[in-house]
Amino acid sequence: MAFHVEGLVAIVVFYLAILAVGIWAAWKTKNTGSEGDRSEAIIVGGRDIGLLVGGFTMTATWVGGGYINGTAEAVYVPDYGLAWAQAPIGYSLSLILGGLFFAKPMRSKGYVTMLDPFQQLYGKRMGGLLFIPALMGEMFWAAAIFSALGATISVIIDINVNISVIISALIATMYTLVGGLYSVAYTDVVQLFCIFLGLWISVPFAMSHPAVTDIGLTAVHQVYQAPWLGSINSLDIYTWLDNFFLLTLGGIPWQAYFQRVLSSSSATYAQVLSFLAAFGCLVMAIPAVLIGAIGASTAWNQTDYGVPDPKSKKEADMILPIVLQYLCPVYISFFGLGAVSAAVMSSADSSILSASSMFARNIYQLSFRQNASDREIVWVMRITVLLFGASATAMALLASSVYGLWYLSSDLVYIIIFPQLLCVLFIKGTNTYGAIAGYLFGLVLRITGGEPYLYLQPLIYYPGWYQDDNNIYVQRFPFKTLAMLTSFVTNVIVSYLAKYLFESGTLPPKLDFLDAVVARYSREHMDKATLVKSDNIVLNELAPVNPRHSLTLSSTFTNKEAFNYVDSSPELSNTEDN
Repeated sequence: MAFHVEGLVAIVVFYLAILAVGIWAAWKTKNTGSEGDRSEAIIVGGRDIGLLVGGFTMTATWVGGGYINGTAEAVYVPDYGLAWAQAPIGYSLSLILGGLFFAKPMRSKGYVTMLDPFQQLYGKRMGGLLFIPALMGEMFWAAAIFSALGATISVIIDINVNISVIISALIATMYTLVGGLYSVAYTDVVQLFCIFLGLWISVPFAMSHPAVTDIGLTAVHQVYQAPWLGSINSLDIYTWLDNFFLLTLGGIPWQAYFQRVLSSSSATYAQVLSFLAAFGCLVMAIPAVLIGAIGASTAWNQTDYGVPDPKSKKEADMILPIVLQYLCPVYISFFGLGAVSAAVMSSADSSILSASSMFARNIYQLSFRQNASDREIVWVMRITVLLFGASATAMALLASSVYGLWYLSSDLVYIIIFPQLLCVLFIKGTNTYGAIAGYLFGLVLRITGGEPYLYLQPLIYYPGWYQDDNNIYVQRFPFKTLAMLTSFVTNVIVSYLAKYLFESGTLPPKLDFLDAVVARYSREHMDKATLVKSDNIVLNELAPVNPRHSLTLSSTFTNKEAFNYVDSSPELSNTEDN
């Protein structure tokens, strides 16, 4: 394939434009945040992100390279089809559920990162443990989409994959470094517009190619391959459900999502942003679905691609750039490539910023340097943005199974963090003992279930397992959801068991080595004025709950305070006695 100078110029122009917008946003908001409050302004944008920019940036966080490429691939692959393209529906439902149940309690209490409520209730050690799967999810996700971008660019303009990955990572890291959430949010607006325009411009040209059969016909009839609508085999229904719940419920406990929620100007706005992003995710998936359908409806031997077709060459994951390259005019394919690049960078920058925000605040500041100055925290964030950006780039270049690592880490977010988030927000009385037990049970059940992408053999064989062509044992049983439920139930049971044993005197107070039950004010609890700024919330909302010796069943398992939301306002906080 010849080297395309025009394509390279188009990509360079696009990247420079994105970088310019990011630097402009950083300059425009450089004085945002009062004295001593700059780090929080970088993390949550001064809590003044409006509906328009907020809706765009939250949508762009989900509509990444994996979302666009993965949806097109699922529709194209004969054994899957549209029936297995779960990301659009799954992530949209995830955003709706997040808006209905999680956005208000998180925003109304004025948290700065997703890990704040965990550290407030369970202590800094537990916050550090939960940081591990959260960091793994963000980093492997960024690495996976950088890897996908490099392969995509190399398909269309035929340049070295490593060079394209490094340049893309540098651009995303650079504007994230200088502007924090502001730069990420404003560049997301431009990137989402490019994704929408670039893919929709490409679809009519690809659909009108002579080698493409009517996609309405190939949706239900076999022409070149099985119908692209797909079907769900009765043996695979539990696998489908397991993956669906993973996307829907596991898509909630991500710092990238809560960073947008916590940057909203009010708790109500946080909900509206979630609903807008849910609609945006569905709309942005339509051209990707159509491109996958076009790929399944193409006689590839009548194109310059030749034979065999992409799935036979094991290039099904590249069906979107292949359709752009071989079924669209050259100038259109370059425009579509810009759309894919935008999709990747709009997700990668969010992941890098999310990881650095959690480390700087929840690990460095709240765990080790409670008295660190705001300037020090800002510099820690900048250094970690560079380190995490470089690490994601290195993994994209060196790791042979980045996607496998991301699948595993996203499973851990679903199995470990989601049930912990449920407990910390809605279950009254859970404590550090239950949190640790739930964490360990969920982790063990997930690892022992195996992971085909990493060629990790299972230790527990659930009903319905089978052996694939690579002699890897694959589970049909929904063991991921089982592990998540086990983690949740274990947290609740162990918490209340520990509470009963200590409060009844069965165990002496000296055995409460985590100070999670006996001590009225646990040494693990951070100063509430440090955890959350007084002008964000009513401070008495963060007061530790005193032990209660008589609890009814209904009051035990219902945290009514979680549903009595109070929007953050300076007037309310000024009336409180500090």
